[in-house]
Amino acid sequence: MTLDKKNSTGSSSPFSENYDPSMHLDKTTRTTSIESERAFLIGVFTDETSVVDEKLEELEGLAKAAGTKVVGRLTQKRQKPDVTTYLGRGKVAELKEQITTLEIDVVIFDNDLAPGQGRNLEKELKTKVIDRTELILDIFASRAQTHEARLAVELAQLEYSLPRLKQMWSHLERQFGGAGTQRGAGEKQLEVDRRIAQKRIAELKIQLREIHERRKREVASRKRSRSACLVGYTNAGKSTLLNTLTDSDVFAKDLLFATLDTRTRRWQLPGWGPVLLSDTVGFIRDLPHHLIASFRATLEEANEADVLIHVADASHPEVEQQITSAFHVLKDVGIDHKDTVLVLNKIDRVSPPEKLDRLMNIYPQAIPISAKTSQGIDKLTVAVSDALSREFLELEVIMPIGNGRLAAYLAKEGEIVSRRYEEDRAFFHCRVPRHVFGQLKRESDIIVNEQHK
Repeated sequence: MTLDKKNSTGSSSPFSENYDPSMHLDKTTRTTSIESERAFLIGVFTDETSVVDEKLEELEGLAKAAGTKVVGRLTQKRQKPDVTTYLGRGKVAELKEQITTLEIDVVIFDNDLAPGQGRNLEKELKTKVIDRTELILDIFASRAQTHEARLAVELAQLEYSLPRLKQMWSHLERQFGGAGTQRGAGEKQLEVDRRIAQKRIAELKIQLREIHERRKREVASRKRSRSACLVGYTNAGKSTLLNTLTDSDVFAKDLLFATLDTRTRRWQLPGWGPVLLSDTVGFIRDLPHHLIASFRATLEEANEADVLIHVADASHPEVEQQITSAFHVLKDVGIDHKDTVLVLNKIDRVSPPEKLDRLMNIYPQAIPISAKTSQGIDKLTVAVSDALSREFLELEVIMPIGNGRLAAYLAKEGEIVSRRYEEDRAFFHCRVPRHVFGQLKRESDIIVNEQHK
């Protein structure tokens, strides 16, 4: 057996995201996609949560986004997962019956399984078993369109699969296993593949680091333009809101992780003029750390934005948990300190209406909107303008009429709202970032007056 399939970037590599980590036992054909397969969902919960059904609803949404047909589900509450099969033995027996009756192709856990647990379950159930992280990786692999996204997905898949390589070659030990201290074919192949995988991971990290640095330079080159960035839980309506605010037509669909790439459009913000508005990959509960690290370059727009617009789906039954999860991801990537406007989207779908009143009591600073009907958009533009104003100062700058250098500096770093001339002096009313104020105060031949709004 060799690992010579093409990787997700189209280049030929001896080890790629397309390798099969479960070539053993009855069902030996593991592909990178579970599209069109019949799926059975499993949720094991160790806390006292009261939203078990909602959590499996999200898992079902992910499974459907991956193209599977969900034909059943099973939940179990335990004090702690079983160390060998995660589920209890009784539930494993019940699951085996369901697999036969419903002709299940893949079992999907809403939990992260240890490599050994996944291996034991596949041996016991004689069908494919994947966990939440592998499901999300499968979706990302099918949705990645750009070179950068494909590299990021391949890196995340390799880092996820590296500790699971052992199960790929365990069948060779049964065929060619050695005696005494002699190593079997599977062990030898495992060492080779582990080295290949580690080398490919190192290559991908270098390429993504170069992309990250290039993205930082590109974003920095636009720094003189005000910028805002849409962030939030997946399927909260960020792309629809981007289309509404910028009159654009980026892809938007009622689907988890409909898009993975950052899109930036020009937004004509009243009182500010053109503002760059970016949309980023959506977040999700327990977003795999491999993906957070891999997509760090994609989130550079959010890192450099003057203000974040956190979009939440007010109609979702778990909207509060989704808002919390999104804040956790922002903290993980180090941008939770940004000035943020919380937006409660899809208010046209909130039922009963009292639910919105309760959310507004919990989040009194939030802006209720409907990106689909444009309800509340005016309030959102005012809130973003106010947030940008907190980062900028309104100044009157009085300078010699011939100081073209300073006039150009003000136009580059901020916005000249108006200007007038009296004899040999020029009076500029401008809006500039706070750091510019200190620079202007050091100029000896000008007068700077802060304008209070």
